[in-house]
Amino acid sequence: MPESGAPEWLIEHGIAETRALLVDRGEVLAAKIMWPGEMLAGEVHRAQLTSKTAGARRGTATLGNDREVLVHHLPDDLTEGTSFALRISRAAIAERGRFKRAQGRYLGIECTPSSGESSHPAPVAGRPVPAFEAGVWEDVWSAASSGSIAFAGGEIVCSTTPAMTVIDIDGDLPQRDLALAAIPAISTALRWFDIGGSVGIDFPTLQSKADRRAVDEALAAALTDWPHERTAMNGFGFVQLVARLEGPSLLHRFARSRVGLCARHALRLAERVAGTGPVLLLTVHPALKAKLKPEWIEELARRSGRQVRIETNPGLALEGPNAQILSQ
Repeated sequence: MPESGAPEWLIEHGIAETRALLVDRGEVLAAKIMWPGEMLAGEVHRAQLTSKTAGARRGTATLGNDREVLVHHLPDDLTEGTSFALRISRAAIAERGRFKRAQGRYLGIECTPSSGESSHPAPVAGRPVPAFEAGVWEDVWSAASSGSIAFAGGEIVCSTTPAMTVIDIDGDLPQRDLALAAIPAISTALRWFDIGGSVGIDFPTLQSKADRRAVDEALAAALTDWPHERTAMNGFGFVQLVARLEGPSLLHRFARSRVGLCARHALRLAERVAGTGPVLLLTVHPALKAKLKPEWIEELARRSGRQVRIETNPGLALEGPNAQILSQ
């Protein structure tokens, strides 16, 4: 990990998952995840207009891989069947009971994507590393899995809804002290969990306008370098943030794809297990075994240089796989 200089994005190319950490002097500032086949905000693709209401500036387009994108800023005279270029502004997001298609912006009929714009190397530009330092990714992953971050005197709990991400604050400090003490954890959660869109923060109710103003000022200072818009705290302690939404947060992934995330976590654990012997034994909850694709297991065998054996144990938690090296 870099120990000096400007913050740097480090990229770890895992099995079925690419991970990124923004690190400054050994401290993790932010995190991102990408799965193979996903579109990223900023990518440019060729598409064909498949539906558009006459006179509307918005319609649906289909990419060459048959994925649909909602496109904005279409010319009034663009007709169905026309081929054009678009830039992805938000990746697809799975939510409870529905699937939000990716969104894009019309660029033009003549624009042609470059190979770099249409590829999927990583969720951000950064420096590839063989592996993150022990524990740093695990801290982020565990916090996102629980949706919570503890601080002295309390804890924040983050959850997703179709309308927004909600952050609740709980603790045994006096109301004003609790609200102020929670702000560093809130700042961490927004960046670690890659949260965007509408965010509601339910602070303790503060009767004094001076106390509410103090919390507003502390929150503004903590989020100076996190682009967003923000309301002032109301009389019930509620603050709303709105930030650019580019794709699913880690919280969204855990809420809608927990088994898939845990399967990839098991592969990462197995890839890094130490020992001497020709066999790598990975023991997981039965639900995870069903998610482990043959090509993922083959890649694990290639990376580890060992025969891979998968066993199940219903007593293990989804988040608690076990990996070990066997002599035979």
